[in-house]
Amino acid sequence: MALNLGDPTAKNAGRLTMNPIKHIDPLGVLAFFIIKIGWAKPVPVNPRYFKDPKRGMLLVALAGPGANVVLAVLSAVLVKLFLLMPILPVFILKPLVWMLAASVWINIVLAVFNCIPIPPLDGSKVLMGVLPPDMARSYEKLEPFGFILLLILFYLGILSKVIGPIILFANNLLLG
Repeated sequence: MALNLGDPTAKNAGRLTMNPIKHIDPLGVLAFFIIKIGWAKPVPVNPRYFKDPKRGMLLVALAGPGANVVLAVLSAVLVKLFLLMPILPVFILKPLVWMLAASVWINIVLAVFNCIPIPPLDGSKVLMGVLPPDMARSYEKLEPFGFILLLILFYLGILSKVIGPIILFANNLLLG
């Protein structure tokens, strides 16, 4: 999305690739093994390239969760189609359906989680894009503390209580 809006930063950094190695954050991998939460390197975006930086950042922030929703819906459609096809052998069909159902779940989780309006998640960028400029600047000051806040909410179980029902609803909607 950023490239389509005129920002070559990610492209110039070699980050427009499907190669997972380019996206690995060593600290995120270490955290995954220790605390079971991991992350990738954030994709660099420079809003100064956009004609309208506020609108551009809003669109860039919506692109990730939007892609996850599209992938979840496509995976769900394929699950339903494969279940209607009796011509495929069960030993091929069953694992394929399981993988697609897992894709639905994973993409819903990623979409919902990334929409949480806590920095550095996409939801915070969306919120900043719709807030008046003075409120957005005040909200932006939360960014250095966002990760810590997310960890606290995760370990207190608050995060799963808030997003869990949304994830289950969306999963049941697509696969139910």
